[in-house]
Amino acid sequence: MTQTISKNGKEKPLVSIILPAFNEEAILEKNVSLLYDYLQTLDNSYLWEVLIINDGSTDKTKAIADSLAESISNLRAYHHIVNRNLGTALRTGFQHSKGDYVIVLDIDLSYSPDHIGKLLSEIETTQADMVIASPYMKGGKNTDVPLLRLLLSKTVNFMMRKASRLNIYTFTGMVRAYQGNFIRSLNTKSSTFDINSEIILKAYILRARVVEIPAHLDWSEQKKMGKVRTSSLRIVMGIFNGLANSFMFRPYMFFWVLGLTIFILSLYIIIWIFINTYNVYPMTAEMAQGFENRFSLAVSEVFRQRPYSFIVGGTTMIISIQLLGLGFISLQKKRYFDELFHLNSAILRKTKGN
Repeated sequence: MTQTISKNGKEKPLVSIILPAFNEEAILEKNVSLLYDYLQTLDNSYLWEVLIINDGSTDKTKAIADSLAESISNLRAYHHIVNRNLGTALRTGFQHSKGDYVIVLDIDLSYSPDHIGKLLSEIETTQADMVIASPYMKGGKNTDVPLLRLLLSKTVNFMMRKASRLNIYTFTGMVRAYQGNFIRSLNTKSSTFDINSEIILKAYILRARVVEIPAHLDWSEQKKMGKVRTSSLRIVMGIFNGLANSFMFRPYMFFWVLGLTIFILSLYIIIWIFINTYNVYPMTAEMAQGFENRFSLAVSEVFRQRPYSFIVGGTTMIISIQLLGLGFISLQKKRYFDELFHLNSAILRKTKGN
């Protein structure tokens, strides 16, 4: 761990602050200044490094970031030649970070800088691998967030919460604190906004400790500026991509729930057929002898009256059995994936350790 001794004799851990940026010339210098004003209040407890990840900006973001890196000793700027999306920007930040703790913050400061202190306090107190700033849990707040975006985000996060059965309210949020060794050794592949839910999925597979703290998502500055940021569309698209991630947590549950629902429907129709066959059966006494013949005649009469019941009942029964079978297959495949991911993660940690 990268530590030094503070004036009060305590070791000071290094904290890496990662700031992904895309076309942020209007706010970059001002918000970095606000960030450092806050970091100075915690200088007695922590050392800092700030990493600006310029994700292929086409405005003056690169020049401003380089200027800041020249004037501030513990700030570094990394640049993508072209826009490679949030997932890649975060991976670049994680790979170049050196901190005992790594914090991702939105450069627009929609989560105010004081969330940094709260995240660090929680991760040190709980020894969690990840702490999420959550505006959707009890105690969290949202201010001036566009209604459509808020509705989409809450819907997706609710679906993920139900699908995963994890006690997490904000799967898609980017503002988090990580144990440095944990996030640098986590193998991720998403290049879009849904890297945030992918990290939680893989942390869950590795049985990592994940906790949330209430947070305040405040878009009042964006509203005051009177414009929608260029990254907003990407955020919304990332939210839609998050729907697919909810399937990845427990894919077998989707098959089982749908399969059981259709099975109950088919069972209802089949029971209806047998009840009507039972009612018609006494009427066949004069037309045939023996149980098998009379039963066949009764079934034929019910079929003549309601042929679609046989078709729908049989079809739904076949579909339900297939879906339930797919559920068992997906459960088996997920277990294989979990085991392989555990193994690959262990190999990756050992390789980086050497």
